[in-house]
Amino acid sequence: MQNLGAILFWAAHVISASLVTAHVLLAHREVRSSIAWIGLSWLSPFVGSAIYLAFGVNRIARRARKMGNGAGSRVPDTVTSAEQVLGADQPSAILSIARAGDALTGLELKKGNSLELFCDGDNAYPAMLEAIDGARRSIALASYIFASDNTGQEFARRLIDAHNRGVQVRVLADGIGSGYFRAPVIDRLREGGVGVGRFLHEWAPWAMAFINLRNHKKLLIVDGNTGFTGGMNIADENLAGAGCKPEVQDVHARIRGPVVRQLMRNFASDWAFTTGEDLEGEDWWPNLASRGDIAMRGVASGPDESLGQIEAMLATALEQATKRIRIVTPYFLPEDRLFEVVRRAALRGVVVEILIPHQTNQFYFNWAMRAHLATFALTGIDCYMTPGPFDHSKLMSVDGHWCTIGSANWDARSMRLNFEFQVECYGSEAVAGVDRLIDAKLAGAKKLTSKALAQRPDLIKLRDASARLLLPYL
Repeated sequence: MQNLGAILFWAAHVISASLVTAHVLLAHREVRSSIAWIGLSWLSPFVGSAIYLAFGVNRIARRARKMGNGAGSRVPDTVTSAEQVLGADQPSAILSIARAGDALTGLELKKGNSLELFCDGDNAYPAMLEAIDGARRSIALASYIFASDNTGQEFARRLIDAHNRGVQVRVLADGIGSGYFRAPVIDRLREGGVGVGRFLHEWAPWAMAFINLRNHKKLLIVDGNTGFTGGMNIADENLAGAGCKPEVQDVHARIRGPVVRQLMRNFASDWAFTTGEDLEGEDWWPNLASRGDIAMRGVASGPDESLGQIEAMLATALEQATKRIRIVTPYFLPEDRLFEVVRRAALRGVVVEILIPHQTNQFYFNWAMRAHLATFALTGIDCYMTPGPFDHSKLMSVDGHWCTIGSANWDARSMRLNFEFQVECYGSEAVAGVDRLIDAKLAGAKKLTSKALAQRPDLIKLRDASARLLLPYL
């Protein structure tokens, strides 16, 4: 009887590990992760298969396809070539970036937009609240963190007021970032009659894998014609107080013009994915007139059909750069393939400037970033550390002709696990504004060298290298 039990146990293990192996071979792209999952399933009977079932199966893509309107769904609408939008006199490298965007997103590069940049919540929040107060038809708001502090409560009050005067209001908060167990500001919005969705907020044990997948986007679209996006959450930490600087520095953008429809389309997809409600009608989709001279496009990515789109956009811009690349990010932990593109740009003679915070808001990020940078040769790459407060900005510019702003960090989480949204902008007007912000940050920064990283004490190196092992999940 004992032998029979052992035979059944091992037979069940072989069946479960075989099923995992078959699924990995058919569904996973990366060889190293595939080998790891297969090895875990065979070497850890049942436990390995259970872990794969919980964390290795991409149910997001399956749910998105089932609904036909997933968080990263794309509807091709390209009718105009990059040359027609930008003009054939643009540098060939910039046209190549635009053509890659056409192919990646299936979305048209829209001309006729305006871009206004705001530093920190003291400048961004009044503009956002003014737009909410002036709304006549609709408000769509998505935020990774919608805090229940004074700032969050003020936004909630204005949103409820808008609902009470007949404006359609929809608020999408991430299921983790805005509080998994308690989110008083979300409860207040619901009680005030506002339509609220919690992105991947799951209680069922078999759905707990979704805890690792987050909607990191920051979007506000008012009346379908004015959009805000960038890296800024809704929280007191972005505000200065009593003459002091804010705890967190950040950059947000106000956008007007035809590209706002792409912001709204992305929110509407996430909203339908979360709640099942389709946002329809002129309240959400008005005709949009030209409001400026900037050509722009929205680029979304997430662990669904849009996986890797933002990473591919960044890599293309890096590959096409001929003069200068400037990157501002709070967390610089790119996977090897993306950093290799940065390194090759430097080898071609392109000036590469990377700005990271001297201290982030999480100590283990400080450790992991230093260990990560120490694994690469920084020859030809100028890496700078900016002093506090913690700089949460996400900016990039190339050759004075292309830039991007949005929610994505330079780490595996943003590129592979999070749902993110960026706006890419073409032309000297938009890029000059981003470069001015970068120049201001650079003025107070200190250069980080390979020598300084090598001189860290061995125990510090060991600590930092251990933190780096968490890179895929940081």
